[in-house]
Amino acid sequence: MYSRISRSVVIRRQNYGILSAHFKAYKSTGASQAQGTGNELQEPHIGAKIQPREDIQPPQPIEQANGKDNKLVYSSYWGIPPTGIKREDGSPWPWKCFKRRFGCRAMMLETVAAVPGMVGGMLLHLKSLRKFEHSGGWVKALLEEAENERMHLMTMVEVVKPKWYERALVLTVQGVFFNAFFLLYLASPKLAHRVVGYLEEEAIHSYTEFLKDLDNGHIENVPAPAIAIDYWRLSKDATLRDVVIVIRADEAHHRDVNHFASDIHFQGKQLRDAPAPVGYH
Repeated sequence: MYSRISRSVVIRRQNYGILSAHFKAYKSTGASQAQGTGNELQEPHIGAKIQPREDIQPPQPIEQANGKDNKLVYSSYWGIPPTGIKREDGSPWPWKCFKRRFGCRAMMLETVAAVPGMVGGMLLHLKSLRKFEHSGGWVKALLEEAENERMHLMTMVEVVKPKWYERALVLTVQGVFFNAFFLLYLASPKLAHRVVGYLEEEAIHSYTEFLKDLDNGHIENVPAPAIAIDYWRLSKDATLRDVVIVIRADEAHHRDVNHFASDIHFQGKQLRDAPAPVGYH
């Protein structure tokens, strides 16, 4: 009986592979051969070569003039051109916080990125008090991360000068994310640290795009705020580009720390079993 069942499963898998190959070959050759000819579709043979479609063009970036001879090219993170939002009278919507205002985008990211370190450090601190055990330096490491992210936010606030609706959005996002991440960390610290690692990778990408716009002249390279010069011990003539570089380096460190913490939990161990990377900042 079991031999019959296994034989039937093998036959079904073979038939499924043949049908999949026929379907792929049909998409590549049969549809293109029948287009505009009026002939019936012929069943293509297995292993037919895929012909590139010349009538399908990849999406092109949208160009918007900025009042001068040069133009700004807007492109998406996923390679898809963004759609412009317009008012009822046809004029463009003025709020472009998440398009090319990388300072505003960084500000929003930092309000979220400063939460996980505080939540994780707080929960590990309480766990250490309950079980009378050391944390292996992870409480200090996570609280240092939260403090560092807060200084990123304070710096970006000096650069961006957020408007009232952006401040209201920050309150909403932070309130929702704090409670959601608190519950997530209680349920699965491994998943929580992995999510933070991916969030930090997105922050690195945003700061890299920020640097590109600074180098291309799309964003003015203004002098660095005094709070950034004092915190990162930059030179007195430091600029916004220098600040973005050190912030991106911090985000890369946070990314590695959180992925490392998730890997520790993935191995079935506790964070205190591995020494924490303390003292980076």
